[in-house]
Amino acid sequence: MDTTSTAEIRHPFWPRDLLIPNYVANDRSMSEILVFLFSVSGVFLAVTWLITGWKKTTGRLGTWRRLAVCWFAVCGFIHGVIEAWFSLYYDIIPEDQSFLSQLWKEYSKGDSRYMIADNFTVCMETVTAWLWGPFSFWAVFAFLTNKPYRFVLQLIISLGQLYGAVLYFFTEHRDGYTHSELGHPVYFWFYFVFMNALWIVIPLLLIVDAWRQMSAAQARTDNTKSVKSKRS
Repeated sequence: MDTTSTAEIRHPFWPRDLLIPNYVANDRSMSEILVFLFSVSGVFLAVTWLITGWKKTTGRLGTWRRLAVCWFAVCGFIHGVIEAWFSLYYDIIPEDQSFLSQLWKEYSKGDSRYMIADNFTVCMETVTAWLWGPFSFWAVFAFLTNKPYRFVLQLIISLGQLYGAVLYFFTEHRDGYTHSELGHPVYFWFYFVFMNALWIVIPLLLIVDAWRQMSAAQARTDNTKSVKSKRS
């Protein structure tokens, strides 16, 4: 390989021959980026946890329900801010040095599809950002104000998240896991597998929960109608 080609491939992404001619390396460290991500997510979680504990405004929410509402608050931040950034600026992220662009460049070490504006990731992240982001905050509001449609929102959001995550993994599986260093403890197992598997495991639990809640409500409605019909 000549020196020109070698110079063009100076980036940390996989496959190693991926061409990103306008790439500019991050000037922020991995620790700075991860501390920001988990600190802000932690603030959303902590504030929501405190709010859900105020019985005067939310009634009696159990621990499981409070955790579910916290999950939606964190999802609102991740979908509505971080993923929305990608959906808006995906074409300039490789060269951009804004903090959120550097966050995506760091994450792309586990999935370089984000560096090449892969059609699936752009479409999936756009839907996630502009639908599930606002819907997640709406779900937080619905649970805090005891709206009757709160479990409908929970079901819709969780189904959308689950569907997107399954497609995310399945498309990369069909590509042979070529966009990450397969087996790397941080980039593959933590960034790619663990951080995305959360959007399979937790939505599955919330889908089952919403199913049970809505089925129980329908059963009560059916029983009420049955009693009324017998009386008449």
